[in-house]
Amino acid sequence: MLFRVDERLIHGQVTVGWGGPLHADRIVVVDDDLAASPWEQELYCLGVPPEIEARFLAVAEARRDYAGWRDDVRRTIVLVRDVATARRMAEGRLLQGEEVNLGGIHHAAGRTSILPYLHLRPDEQRDLAAIAAEGAKVSARDLPASRRVPLEELTGG
Repeated sequence: MLFRVDERLIHGQVTVGWGGPLHADRIVVVDDDLAASPWEQELYCLGVPPEIEARFLAVAEARRDYAGWRDDVRRTIVLVRDVATARRMAEGRLLQGEEVNLGGIHHAAGRTSILPYLHLRPDEQRDLAAIAAEGAKVSARDLPASRRVPLEELTGG
């Protein structure tokens, strides 16, 4: 299972770059707004190959189903749009032992450039530390063949 934070959610880097090497069977997008918007879900599904199932769930539903995905033989990519949602997923040690992959988080007001594809605000850095404190391994890697950059290196701590 791949748990990834990526603002763009479903896009080529996820479906081809990660989905191909992982032989993904399913992509689950965890986003409260998208879970309530069928027309936006249809737009995102345009980028999903037909052999991959796509689901859109609110955080509460995803937290309920997460252990089942982990135990399922189907290879799953879980996508969240932002660090705050990842933190909500990690609460209660739900992601303990899992790797939280940071993908594209782009420049915006208040964010500092950490890597070419990763920009973080101070509150996002605190959220990442909280995710790690919940037992998840946090790192950044834009593609599977790229170097894994651990949280300590990202935040200088």
